[in-house]
Amino acid sequence: MASNSISGVPAFVSGYENKADIYFDRARVDFVHRLPLDPTSAVLEVGCGTGATGALALKRGRAGRYVGIELFESAAARARNVLSEVVVGDVEAIEPDWQPAEFDALILSEVLEHLREPWAVLRKLSRFVRPGGLVLASSPNISHWRVVRELVNGRFPLDDQGVFDRTHMRWFTPESFVEMFEGAGFAVDRVRPVTPFSPRTQLFSALTRGRFDHLFMTQISIEGHKR
Repeated sequence: MASNSISGVPAFVSGYENKADIYFDRARVDFVHRLPLDPTSAVLEVGCGTGATGALALKRGRAGRYVGIELFESAAARARNVLSEVVVGDVEAIEPDWQPAEFDALILSEVLEHLREPWAVLRKLSRFVRPGGLVLASSPNISHWRVVRELVNGRFPLDDQGVFDRTHMRWFTPESFVEMFEGAGFAVDRVRPVTPFSPRTQLFSALTRGRFDHLFMTQISIEGHKR
């Protein structure tokens, strides 16, 4: 397993000191299941944490090469043991030397909301994804009804996790999340909640033709491809 290191970690990393270890350990099983069964494919993940998602993808034959970008050296040190390559540093500052269209898939799990300019990052990374290549991403939904309730009551209660995570720098609705990817050269094929709707919410969604789905998505999940 190879590793690259980029110095100059920004000062805002101190905001992550209260994060539990599990914050960096979670495997996105749902994303792994959406990767094609192709043991020769190359996958790039931004914010790979300890490499749990990549390790699962490699184990299940969903990738033959899995590259991660991770801001924190402590998490990257563990990811090096299971991924093909780990780049350590701020994705907004690094300039990778990969070839255009080098990757078959790009994964961004709960990371874009932590960036200063996620739109620019997506445009930068899109050139490394081959035409037709898969993109999988998720982010908290600022238009969930519980968030709207807090705002109506004049509150924005910062927390160590969830939509009110104090380390978030950007916030998205399903519509604005899709627009960001489309502006970076991706076509979004599907938008859905990370956690499936309950049967009652599914019925309400069907009766209203999805018009109010944004009020019930705790997290936005998209699946798309490079145009």
